[in-house]
Parts: sequence; structure tokens; C-alpha cells
Amino acid sequence: MMISPESYYEMNLKGKTAEQIMSAIRGLKNEIRHLKNIMEHPGYGSEPIMCPSEETRLWCTREYLERAKLALLEAGGTYKPSQADLKAAAFDDNLSAISQIVFCIGGYFGGYETRTVSFDGEDLQTTVQHSLAIKPDEPQDEFILPVNKTEFLDELSRLHIGEWRGSYNPERFGYMVLDGTQWELEIHYNNGTKPFKSHGSNSFPYNFNAFQELLGINTSFDEDEEEEDE
Repeated sequence: MMISPESYYEMNLKGKTAEQIMSAIRGLKNEIRHLKNIMEHPGYGSEPIMCPSEETRLWCTREYLERAKLALLEAGGTYKPSQADLKAAAFDDNLSAISQIVFCIGGYFGGYETRTVSFDGEDLQTTVQHSLAIKPDEPQDEFILPVNKTEFLDELSRLHIGEWRGSYNPERFGYMVLDGTQWELEIHYNNGTKPFKSHGSNSFPYNFNAFQELLGINTSFDEDEEEEDE
């Protein structure tokens, strides 16, 4: 059963020295990495997911980590962010400067879909282009996402995209997969910040479906299709 951040503090951090709290912080960060690895494993989801799920545990561990950082400060310590921390913080700091998101996903046989989200004031204009369009000059599909810019960025911030790896490949888990699904993400800014890039082949960040859904992609389609085939 999950506990609240304050209960976590009372049970694990209250009265501890800065050094002891720092040790707890390292443990929480290791747990976050561990949970991500579980959810990014190619076999994740093939077996029933126990309750509380890894997703829930990850959310709670993040809350504990933030409370632990505050406890460290209260105990007279100083938290020194890692390079990964700085990268994630830089992404969050530049959220309001995002000008365009370009996301491409697909495969050799089924073709690729490129979805581009552009900001126009508070509206989000989305275009979708398919590599296997019947006519080369076929116009792109266009639609407006059902959220405004502020709502979109709030949801994006909760996904912690700044923590994503630059490259995802199942070989890191000892798997070799040919063809399948490839994807690329580029996020561009209007303040001179270097574009954020991430890509993968048959391997995905732990919250990949949530990101796709934010872009208006129905991730349940394949699952429904598989059920019909059965």
C-alpha cells in the first residue's frame, strides 16, 4: 500500500542527518530507474500487472524524492543535481518556448506517420502526413487538439520527457528485433534552445502511450484489432 509523502518523511526521514537523508535520496533515484527499466522491458505487460502497478509506484516514488530533497535542505544539506537532473530541469524550463513538436512513427511495410503540432497563440494546430498516401501530393490531414496550449504543456510536463533517453533499443535488454516499429521525436524552440531529440526501434519510453495520446493518437487501436483477430 502506498503512503503519502509526509507519512514517508515521518517513517523514514524525520530526525535523520543530512548524510542519511542523502543516502535515502540515492535509494529513491535507483528505485525510479528500476521501475522505468521494468516498464520499458519488451516483455512488460505480457503478464498480469500486480497492484500497485509500477506506474503508481513510480509516481509515489517521485513524490517521496521531492519530499526527501526538502528534508535534506531542512537538515542543513545541499542537493547537487546530476547531469540527468539538469537535463530534465532544462527541458521543463523551456516548455513555454516550444514552437513545434514533430513525431514520426511506423515501419517499413506499413509506412510512417508524421504528426506535427504547432502552436498558434493558445490553439494547437496538428497536421498528419502518411508516407503511403495514395497520391504524392495528397494534402495533409489537419485538426485542432481538444486542449489549449496551457493545458497541453501542463500534461506534457507530467510526462517528464526531459528524462527520456536519446535512443531506445531492445538490445539493452538482450533482445534483437528486426523491422517492427521505429519512431523519432523532435521538439523545437523559439528561444534558440537546441532541439530535443529522441528516437527508438522496437523499444519505447515507459510512458510512450501517454505521450502518443497527448498528440491525439489512439493507442488502443492495435489492442482492439488484436482482440478482433482472436
